[in-house]
Amino acid sequence: MKSWCILAFFCLAHFCHGALSCPALCKCYHRRAEVVCNEVPLTEYPTEGLLENTTLLTIQFTNITSVTEQHMNATPLLQGLHLYNNHLQNLSPDLLRGVPHLHTLDLTENKLSDLPVDVFHHAPLVNLVLKNNLIEKIDAEWLPDNSSITWVDLSGNRLMKIPAALFQKLPHLENLDLSNNRLEKISANSLDPLTKLERLNLQNNKLITLDASIFQSTRNLTYLFLSRNKLNKLPQELFQEVSQLKLLSLEDNQLSHIPAGLLDPLDSLDDEGLDLTSNPWLCDSKVEYLWRWLQKNKKKVFLPQTITCAGPPSLVGRSIMSLTESELNLQS
Repeated sequence: MKSWCILAFFCLAHFCHGALSCPALCKCYHRRAEVVCNEVPLTEYPTEGLLENTTLLTIQFTNITSVTEQHMNATPLLQGLHLYNNHLQNLSPDLLRGVPHLHTLDLTENKLSDLPVDVFHHAPLVNLVLKNNLIEKIDAEWLPDNSSITWVDLSGNRLMKIPAALFQKLPHLENLDLSNNRLEKISANSLDPLTKLERLNLQNNKLITLDASIFQSTRNLTYLFLSRNKLNKLPQELFQEVSQLKLLSLEDNQLSHIPAGLLDPLDSLDDEGLDLTSNPWLCDSKVEYLWRWLQKNKKKVFLPQTITCAGPPSLVGRSIMSLTESELNLQS
């Protein structure tokens, strides 16, 4: 009798109610309501076997090509969805309608290009990652007005411009990654709605210059990455309103001079927080401001001795900090 009761309890708790239910080829961690499908030959979203109380779902390195609203309906309590390195090409227009608790959506390393309007509506997203896809154009209508998103990663796509209307929908944004795209310009005043922005990554694009007022409203900006662009000049007032910067990377651009006063507002830079290496600095009289600033603030500069002259010929390869007033034709 006792054995029968134990067997009946086992059936009731584990099989009859499906407590051990799990999609084929996936692993389920029932105590923390997590499902992981990793490096398995899935070709379709694994709705069969998913428990309704699943809160975290990871599907990575599979062959699935689409995700629909119907798929999402299988896990109404979902909070985090990570779809890393699959073959996703399409997303349903009302993708998130059935997951009203979802706060993190990671679609890194897929084949997404054209996304439908309203695709990220219906869920209180906080983190949205679209890194390393094939996106060439952004539609601001992807997002609802007054979005709750604080983190957006669009790096590694094919973007040539960003519509200002997108930023108007992101008043709570703290981290924006647009690196490794094809951006040639950031429109003046386009970042004005991003008053809470703390981290901005624009490295490895094709930016030639920046509007003097571009950072006028991003006064909480703390980390700014501008390396590996084509910046050849910067406005004197560019950093006037970002006095909280701790890190600024300007390496590997086309800067030969910077205007007097450009770096003066940056009192909050961390030690080695400014990178100016790999620029073609022209060491004539116009480099005086940079030369004097480096002498005074060398602790704030990353590898200051490697900031070297690209001209004139007599000074090529010399560290700017090592130059003398006479070599720069400066009057004492």
